Amino acid sequence: MRRFKVFVCLVAFVLAPVGFAQAGTVHGTVKNGTTGKPGAGVEVILIQLQGGMQPVANSKADAQGQFTFDNPFLGTQPMLIRAVFHGVNFHQPVPPGKTEIEVEVFDPTQDPKTVTIPSHIVILQPNGSTLIVGEEYSVLNNSSPKQAYFRADGNFEFALPEKAQLQQAAAWGPSGMPVVQATIDKPGNHYAVAFAFRPGESGVRYSYELPYAGNTAAVKLPTLYPGAKLLVLAAPSVHISGDGLEPGGQEQGMNIYGREGLPGNNLFTVNVSGTAPAPNARGDSDPGSQLQDQQGGGPVAGPVTVQQIPGRLDVLKWPLVAGFLGLFALGAILLARKPVAGVAGGALYDAANGSSAKSKQVSSSKAAEGAASSANMAEVDAAVSTSLDSLKDQIFRLELRRQAGTISEQEYVQERARTEKVLRDLVRG
Repeated sequence: MRRFKVFVCLVAFVLAPVGFAQAGTVHGTVKNGTTGKPGAGVEVILIQLQGGMQPVANSKADAQGQFTFDNPFLGTQPMLIRAVFHGVNFHQPVPPGKTEIEVEVFDPTQDPKTVTIPSHIVILQPNGSTLIVGEEYSVLNNSSPKQAYFRADGNFEFALPEKAQLQQAAAWGPSGMPVVQATIDKPGNHYAVAFAFRPGESGVRYSYELPYAGNTAAVKLPTLYPGAKLLVLAAPSVHISGDGLEPGGQEQGMNIYGREGLPGNNLFTVNVSGTAPAPNARGDSDPGSQLQDQQGGGPVAGPVTVQQIPGRLDVLKWPLVAGFLGLFALGAILLARKPVAGVAGGALYDAANGSSAKSKQVSSSKAAEGAASSANMAEVDAAVSTSLDSLKDQIFRLELRRQAGTISEQEYVQERARTEKVLRDLVRG
């Protein structure tokens, strides 16, 4: 047990340089992606993501589009920079260790032809007498010149099946950071969100619950967007059928079914039966921090909440974790071979654990120092955990993009290699 705790301290000290390198300052540049010119005079806001997300600093980009933020939490935890351009909010994450950031803004447009919807993913999760459903749309913006598609009264519409109870809706841009959205009520069980879809691939997802009496249900999915490839995912113990729905193998421990060429503004019935493990109760659905955000000031039903959101339904995380454990095991072996005596982590163990005679003789000042170090390690652990959740979400989304055919094999290999390199670097510190 002592050796294990010493190893935990070793991991914290190895990872600490990642989180605390050059903490306190970030230099940024605002660029207008439509014109290619600096975003002179654009308002920029630094947002703290942990401990109740809130704006902590304001500034304006200079004539060259440059700005600087100084904050004690920069470098020690994930933060966010918001640029407000023509009344539209553009967000850029600031992960621990990053000291140079480019925030790209775009001229807004209200033309719906700016975007296309290539894929529609549905995840089905039985949970006792209810069926949890998560739907996700891929949104592509290939506008030329590059513009951001946005309408304050709602620029992405979706519909729910009868008797569905909406839980949450979120959207994200090419940076990959999800943003929880307030929904705008429309007639006929339809809803909309107001989100700036920047050039590149973005996405919208929402979740809801349906009655699941007798472990069976016929889910009538509204298909609003013609031509979107439908992918349905469920655990192997859940039986799925539907008109023209074909099995497509497994991905991340889930069976995949696909259907091409669905017409728009129609209903597609998916028959579901069987049971599956309930979503885990680790509390992942609570990101622990929130921020009030308004996208454009239109008639939105309540404020928009920005927060860091974990990956898709929690059951999809754990197959990915198994792969990560192999990398962590390799890192553990390498770290275990290092001499323990030369690491300050042993002293931290003695002070915190108090199990040895030496630890009981530590002065009050040393105990206070140990407590402060433990708090620092907790901050590092939170930052690393957030980074790993983000990586798991990226890998899972990458696999779904491959299944949906919205990414070429060459792009898939490049993106996968890049993500795995980030993971290895994170584990090695």
